[in-house]
Amino acid sequence: MSFRKLYNNFLVWKTKNVKEKQMVLFVSFLIGIFTALAAYILKSLIHLIQKILTSPFLTEGANYMYLIYPAIGILIAGLFVRYVVRDDISHGVTKILYAISQKKSFIKLHNVYTSIVASSITIGFGGSVGAEAPIVLTGSAIGSNLGRFFKVEQKYLMLLIGCGAAGAIAGIFKAPIAGLVFVVEVLLLDLTTFTVLPLLVTSVTAATLSYLTMGTTSMFTYAHTDSFLLERIPYVILLGIFCGLVSLYFTRAMGWFENQFRKLTYWPKFAIGATILSILIFLLPPLYGEGYDTINALISGSGDFGTLIDNSVFYKFQDYRWTIIIFLSGVLLMKVFASSATNGAGGTGGIFAPSLFLGCIAGFIFAFGLNHSGFATYIPLLPEENFALMGMAGVMAGVMHAPLTGTFLIAELTGGYELLLPLMIVSISSYVVIKLFEPHSIYSMRLAKKGELITHQKDKAVLTLMDIEKLIETNFQAINPEMSLGDMVKVISRSSRNVFPVLDDKKRFLGIVLIDNIRNIMFRPELYNRFHVSRFMTSPPATIVVGMTMEEIMKRFDGTKAWNLPVIDENDVYLGFISKSNILDVYREVLAENFVEE
Repeated sequence: MSFRKLYNNFLVWKTKNVKEKQMVLFVSFLIGIFTALAAYILKSLIHLIQKILTSPFLTEGANYMYLIYPAIGILIAGLFVRYVVRDDISHGVTKILYAISQKKSFIKLHNVYTSIVASSITIGFGGSVGAEAPIVLTGSAIGSNLGRFFKVEQKYLMLLIGCGAAGAIAGIFKAPIAGLVFVVEVLLLDLTTFTVLPLLVTSVTAATLSYLTMGTTSMFTYAHTDSFLLERIPYVILLGIFCGLVSLYFTRAMGWFENQFRKLTYWPKFAIGATILSILIFLLPPLYGEGYDTINALISGSGDFGTLIDNSVFYKFQDYRWTIIIFLSGVLLMKVFASSATNGAGGTGGIFAPSLFLGCIAGFIFAFGLNHSGFATYIPLLPEENFALMGMAGVMAGVMHAPLTGTFLIAELTGGYELLLPLMIVSISSYVVIKLFEPHSIYSMRLAKKGELITHQKDKAVLTLMDIEKLIETNFQAINPEMSLGDMVKVISRSSRNVFPVLDDKKRFLGIVLIDNIRNIMFRPELYNRFHVSRFMTSPPATIVVGMTMEEIMKRFDGTKAWNLPVIDENDVYLGFISKSNILDVYREVLAENFVEE
């Protein structure tokens, strides 16, 4: 029996015997397994490549291969994407947000493996980005394709995409709670009584399998050497403010740098980006790859921070107290340029790891700087490991606009649950600071500017999912301004609408005629040749221009109290009308198709 016949028999059996929600739970379990395996493969490939390339490096002094490896990695990854994949696989989280916002539950099958290949090469060779955004895109692709394979209803496919993202985070970080919270906070997936269950199934399954494949120890070695004291709360708040400003710097600089790269063609982008990245990594080796070794060094409690200057041209200065602060400050400032250059030059990676990296350094600099400053005698001793840990939560919360994700991810990554309260304080403080300047996260700002971002507000979410082109009605009889009243009456007799668009010879919109406005003259034959449309046509209360968001359109309806509004393009060419009644019908359809009931 052929596979196709077996598959069709299975679908028939499923339709008769399995309820849709039961199938969703089963598929979410499978998603957890496959996302954990994908995370394991990605991490293993990255570590294998890094070990092969960097194990011969000298500790005492500069390593000139830093000038070559990153460029080679970006070149290979870029050519793979350009000539093999032939599709844009960068900005993985933004792509998922766009897919959800545009009701596109279809994520291409190649995303199941292409992001793993491209990002492992990019990061393994030294690209200064993270593996988390690529694995999130991989997980969502797994969820989308498994859902379609098992013929899950459309309204549940979005949930399965979220399950894939949750499983990816849970699998790569061994953090099931963070996986769930990430989907709700960052991907803006609506949480109901039912939707939380598949997300939990996927997250727990992925985390459990990751424990089996990668061990049960936390991802980072954190030494909880000092209990949290209430007298340190003011300094925790100050750290949160500092992290918010660091997040703002990272977000703004990343956006500016990417815009500059977007103006260039492929080979100039590669040449400029690879050169910038290689020079930065040569001068500041902690910028190589994800930077997790640096994080471990700062939060492990070993106190041997001088090792961070190993492999660099500054090795001989590591015995000076302030050398580490100056060195790490340079890393803090240059990380955004290294990450932007990596992706801009053709590499594939995300900003998850860079935000953790920056946060750890920011927290360490904050505590170390105060402890060794002239204020040290007036303030309590600040444990540098704790503040480095809290900084990770703060910058992640600020960059992603996700305080809960920042809090729970760091707690799960390090086992630092004793610091849950200060982690929350730092995350909230950082989030409040960056919200004053940036209303949207680094992932969502592009979509928000285009009006394509789905939100937690269900009304706005439904409006975002509505297809404006389907709302345009074209069964309105058009007239021209030179038409006589008599001819106008003939048009009215064969029309089922009470509004008539007035167009010139080039189909440009000039105005409208309402039956109510000519009712007093339309039954007077003696006026049929004396009056022309140009005399009694009026302007509509507002017009809708193609490209407007549904939220803008609804504001125009609400502001004018109109029932029908004309739609024109950027050249004033008439396209049709949008009516409130049609909006209401489509609104209800979208609500029923895409939002899971309790």
